[in-house]
Amino acid sequence: MLNRVVLIGRLTRDPELRYTSSGTAVATFTLAVNRNYANQQGEREADFINIVTWRQLAELCANYLKKGRLAAVEGRIQTRSYENQEGKKVYVTEVVAENVQFLDSNRENRNEFGASPYEAPAAFGGPNDRRNNTPDPFAGETIDISDDDLPF
Repeated sequence: MLNRVVLIGRLTRDPELRYTSSGTAVATFTLAVNRNYANQQGEREADFINIVTWRQLAELCANYLKKGRLAAVEGRIQTRSYENQEGKKVYVTEVVAENVQFLDSNRENRNEFGASPYEAPAAFGGPNDRRNNTPDPFAGETIDISDDDLPF
């Protein structure tokens, strides 16, 4: 069986962080994902997908994602049900995220490292990982090598 989802979209609201009775962090947010086609009026429509994150990922999302930010979510679809206050059974379909990548940054609010305060810290990894602060030795230089010098 296979249950994998990959979505890229913008947050419709700030993530809501809560804790279970046992102290486990859980964050929820909604991702607006554009459809590949326009409607008859020429407007692009979007699907609004509920996302759930758990534990450290939930805390990272709550701390670094905000309404309007672009994010990639990888996870699985989950369906659950509960009885509402009127006694009716309500079904909920959501994506349980296992990986969230922050895809854009707040350009107006950068720190001395050129990173936005909303970008993930080094512990999260990715392109904003500041653990290795050594400059790129090849940045800005061209190297003149003949094809005979290449080992392949």
